[in-house]
Amino acid sequence: MNILDEVTQFEIAGSVEKITESFLVPLLLKLINKFPFRVFEFHADNGSEYINRQVANMLNRLLIKLTKSRSRQTNDNAQVESKNGSVIRKWMGYGFIDQKHAPEINKFYFDIFNEYLNFHRPCAFATEIEDRKGKIKKVYKQENYMTPYEKFKSLTNSYSFLKPGITFEKLEEIAKRKTDNQIAEEIQNTRYKLFNRILPTYSS
Repeated sequence: MNILDEVTQFEIAGSVEKITESFLVPLLLKLINKFPFRVFEFHADNGSEYINRQVANMLNRLLIKLTKSRSRQTNDNAQVESKNGSVIRKWMGYGFIDQKHAPEINKFYFDIFNEYLNFHRPCAFATEIEDRKGKIKKVYKQENYMTPYEKFKSLTNSYSFLKPGITFEKLEEIAKRKTDNQIAEEIQNTRYKLFNRILPTYSS
């Protein structure tokens, strides 16, 4: 499971053994709780058939509005779909992984992977400009490449969106406890060890 904030590109990944309510609901709550800021709306993609009453009730308790992708509107979730390809598939591959390894994969996600994505991996943020014909074009400027955390900090009144108990001082500690090079090396080594445990034929 992969959830993404469309403004900051904060991304939290998790893994479940089965696509059932008993597995999905606890993980979804854990993923949402990992965001350092308040969540106001949850948009389910084309897998929204799994968003049942239990999930809707949980979101209601968290005061989060639920929306779903429109039928046959493939662009509704283009951003998260692109992240699935550029991030999740790149790091975890396309091959079959036995469901029994979901807890180990989850440990990888929550121990290091999500921290790497949000505090050390720059993302492209578009600047919208209007051309002579009045059409809006998206331009990606060098100065607009930043990590999701840096993007969140740059927002006007960003502190007002922090969850209770979360401060920028605490987030800054997470961002600075490892350099980009240190966490890049650590995550590669951790993934290598993980894949050697769960994929006996893995050797790259």
